[in-house]
Amino acid sequence: MPRLAGSLWSGGGHVARHGLRALLYGLIGGVLMLVVMVVLHLNGRPELSPWHTEELEEEFTKGMDLADFQEYLRLEERLFDELDRKVYGPVEEGGLVTGVYHRFRSGSPSDPRGSERNWNRSFELSRPDPAVGVLLLHGMSDSPYSLRVLGERLHREGAHVVGLRLPGHGTAPSGLVHVEWEDMHGAVVLAMRHLASVTEGRPIHIIGYSNGGALAVHYTIAALDSPADEALPVPGGIVLVSPAIGVSPMASLAVWQSRLGHWLGLEKLEWNSIHPEYDPYKYGSFAVNAGHQVYRLTTEIQSRLARLQGADRLKEMPGILAFQSAIDATVSTTALVKGLFARLPASGHELVLFDINRSEQIEGLLMNDPTVALHGLLESPQIPFAVTLLTNRDAATSEIMIETAGASRTPEAIRRTPIPLSWPRGVYSLSHVSLPFASDDPVYGISDQPAGRLKLGNIALRGERGLLQVSAEEQLRLRWNPFYSYLEERVLSFTLPSPER
Repeated sequence: MPRLAGSLWSGGGHVARHGLRALLYGLIGGVLMLVVMVVLHLNGRPELSPWHTEELEEEFTKGMDLADFQEYLRLEERLFDELDRKVYGPVEEGGLVTGVYHRFRSGSPSDPRGSERNWNRSFELSRPDPAVGVLLLHGMSDSPYSLRVLGERLHREGAHVVGLRLPGHGTAPSGLVHVEWEDMHGAVVLAMRHLASVTEGRPIHIIGYSNGGALAVHYTIAALDSPADEALPVPGGIVLVSPAIGVSPMASLAVWQSRLGHWLGLEKLEWNSIHPEYDPYKYGSFAVNAGHQVYRLTTEIQSRLARLQGADRLKEMPGILAFQSAIDATVSTTALVKGLFARLPASGHELVLFDINRSEQIEGLLMNDPTVALHGLLESPQIPFAVTLLTNRDAATSEIMIETAGASRTPEAIRRTPIPLSWPRGVYSLSHVSLPFASDDPVYGISDQPAGRLKLGNIALRGERGLLQVSAEEQLRLRWNPFYSYLEERVLSFTLPSPER
């Protein structure tokens, strides 16, 4: 009898092992089938064009031993000549573009070379005796254009300004396929050393938008930690606009899509999106590697911040003024608060938040209402930084008031001040891409545009879905900031000494 029982048990175990093996094989087969389906879907997207595939050899990389920023600019000059030869020339000769609005069609309203200045390139606004130096760092897939208006205002008020074109940007989307954040950091170092030489001991501030904000924070940490023989100029202050301090952990997995495409020889898999290039100053297509570099950079920032915090050196960080929309589909507002501001000791740092438009009465339609988090930031006595919130005076009006709470505050200490600004009708929130642009911006604003120019901030076309290359999602996303004047004035007050203004 015991033998029989053992035999039955053995037989049962054999069946169980077969069942588990079959289940495992089924799961593996299902995963492989899913991967194949995803690959086929991604590879079925529009064909790649020269602006996706041409590698520009004159682009700066961290391995280049450039003496100074002037060499960077000379290299950039050769880079744009190469862009003309490898992209604009073949596109024109091969008739690859038929639409009127295309960035790489010579003479197109979207051709950035047709403007008085090509704002895709680095620019310098010099002064003989500047009050301060300012370095402008744009976002991923953007160009120096995104901060040019702010730079011009700072220059008029007394600053020596450099708008840096970061490696991989301002040329063709293919620049994002292989660029690394270390290349961008190397360019920032060259620009900061240049500003230090021309400002002769005066403060230098860094203003960073999106990924440029991440580069600003990283550079500052590196400068604080740099050895004496390689000392980097430490900024006098940092301004962050929609900064990329944290992104989704899923970004760490996206790079495998690109690697799989490389192994299979399918170049389309190196792209998150393959879109028309109608924007003169921002790529429409977005390489997988670009998102991966943002993830790598933000991970490095968190690691370095933790080391400085452990050594009690975060008190050495210069003052930080940050502007952030309470709703941002690109970067994490929570990461900005918890990953940066909450770590800093109380020493004059401030976070400015733009609330949603409460007068539009959209609360019942929201997927994520920021109300609780915003009031928590304003009222918590443990938070070591100042918080300013731009919000509706009440739900019945579109008029704005400012609520301000200093570090270590109490609910009774919140100051409420009305300002002469209002939400435009039909706008329910700001967006990640809107903060650095005024309503009269010639590309992304809503003011009248000369005939034959594409006004990206004012597209509101109606018709049947699926016809236009500009998606309804892109048309509806706010591209300009109705409160830009407030942002600009706060930046000027932060960066320029009051006697100079």
